Amino acid sequence: MKIIQSSSFEKKVKRFNKKEKNILDKQIKMILENPFTGKEKKGDLKGVRVHKFKIHTTQYLLAYRLNMETLELIMIGPHENYYRDLKSHLK
Repeated sequence: MKIIQSSSFEKKVKRFNKKEKNILDKQIKMILENPFTGKEKKGDLKGVRVHKFKIHTTQYLLAYRLNMETLELIMIGPHENYYRDLKSHLK
């Protein structure tokens, strides 16, 4: 499966340290093994799935979309104002 990253996703991941990137990589591998692990959203965010996981004590949300043979990583961030930012990012 091909993985595509949005520019905002890439920018946030660049700020992660090595340990945080390793945790993120494990979560992405888990999504690749079972693409339906994240919760599918409704309404404005229809078609987007969000996977929740923790890095240290902070809960992160990872938004992604599945298209035929591609996994599109849309956005990652802490829970605060996440869905509001995700909606504006998709428009």
